[in-house]
Amino acid sequence: MSAPDGSPVGAERSIGQLFASATTELSALVHDEIALAKAQLKQDVKRGATSGGAFSLAGAVLVFSLPMLNFALAYGIRTWSDWNLAICFLLSFAANVLVAVVLALIGVVFAKKAKKSKSPQKVASSMKETAGVLQNAKPHPRPVPAAELEDRAPAAIEAVARSSS
Repeated sequence: MSAPDGSPVGAERSIGQLFASATTELSALVHDEIALAKAQLKQDVKRGATSGGAFSLAGAVLVFSLPMLNFALAYGIRTWSDWNLAICFLLSFAANVLVAVVLALIGVVFAKKAKKSKSPQKVASSMKETAGVLQNAKPHPRPVPAAELEDRAPAAIEAVARSSS
């Protein structure tokens, strides 16, 4: 069994390996945060597009179908009943307005969902939190250079010799 970096489990890793691993994981974290932001923005854009499409469709239905549907519906009502032709035209217009209102309500629902979404704010706060944690992280003490250890060696040997006598 081995660790994610390929070293055997239980084996101590050097500071360089630890730093490389931390850098890789931090880079992966940043890439994942960016991918999350893109996915959430894409979802919000889809909702906005759906809302705009529903509003556009409602307008198109109202504008383009009214003349033909009004005539067909009014004459159909007139054929099935013996009502006045003006009342038949008013009923066909009311039916078209009802369809347009339903489509507009669908657009409002999707617009509210897109507006209510706090996805970009969540991602931004998560990235700020990650940056705050990284800023508060304290580095490990640096190892003493070998040249400095060599200068201490005679003094350390002398101190050990005095304490043992």
